[in-house]
Amino acid sequence: MERLVNMSEVSHSRPRSRPASPTVAELWRHATRRLAAAKLHYGHGTDNARDDAAALVFHVLGLEEGVTEKDLARRPSARERLAIEALVTRRIKERIPAVYLTHRIWFCGLPMYVDERALIPRSPIAELIETRFEPWVDPEKVRRILDVGTGSGCIAIGCALAFPKAKVDAVDISPDAIEVARINRKAYGLERRLRLVESDYFSALKEQPYDIIVSNPPYVGTSEFKGLPAEYAHEPEGALRSGRDGMDAVKVLLREAQKFLSPTGLLVVEVGNTETTVRRQFRDWPFLWLEFARGGGGVFLITAADLRRMA
Repeated sequence: MERLVNMSEVSHSRPRSRPASPTVAELWRHATRRLAAAKLHYGHGTDNARDDAAALVFHVLGLEEGVTEKDLARRPSARERLAIEALVTRRIKERIPAVYLTHRIWFCGLPMYVDERALIPRSPIAELIETRFEPWVDPEKVRRILDVGTGSGCIAIGCALAFPKAKVDAVDISPDAIEVARINRKAYGLERRLRLVESDYFSALKEQPYDIIVSNPPYVGTSEFKGLPAEYAHEPEGALRSGRDGMDAVKVLLREAQKFLSPTGLLVVEVGNTETTVRRQFRDWPFLWLEFARGGGGVFLITAADLRRMA
């Protein structure tokens, strides 16, 4: 018997096709628009919404080592899209720096692990390491390096790889930061040449000569700290604050480093926005203020001879 057709089942339009899921490129653009509209603060490994979005999207998709046109044309799964959405939402609502969400940062061209136990690496000192501190030292003669306030260990690891004949000591007062540095040290197989020491500046060290002492210490003053964007609240306060005028750590380094430098050694210190205060309080000191091709500043260099003469 022939079935009667219910007219409600008849459609005079073509059946609708399911819309294609978005490509990686489209997800990246969407995330960029969301981050830009949220008026976030950048400066923790990226300096704009597009790069922040890339860090989050590519992390979920396992594309952190490089992205091709084929990758951008791929259509992520529903699970991947939800994971991207979750990270972007946390970045916006909680103001968490992107690298604390991905636990991946690049320093000296090297991937490093980082989490909220340690300051996010972003020092222009990376450029000095890449050029092996030339022309201020003969790289072939460098045998001992000290990193004061190592945090995640990025400066110490960069130095160990740039100076394969040198032994590197890295100190930090925070046991949590030392644990993060251990993760990075193990990743690069540097357990034999890189020593990690829990120490308040130089207190746990013997007075032995280093060819280079390098430090990115705390240098944020009280009033400046109170005005920092919300993203900074996720970093360890002790890695940022350094007394009322931001000078506490710098003064210790200038006072104590001379005891640990070889006769031809160098002290290199980042002081960031506190540069003006350093110049004013130590106006007669022969600091060499360094310039960087990729931007950034507030880093001075002083020789062991000048340090002993002035300290």
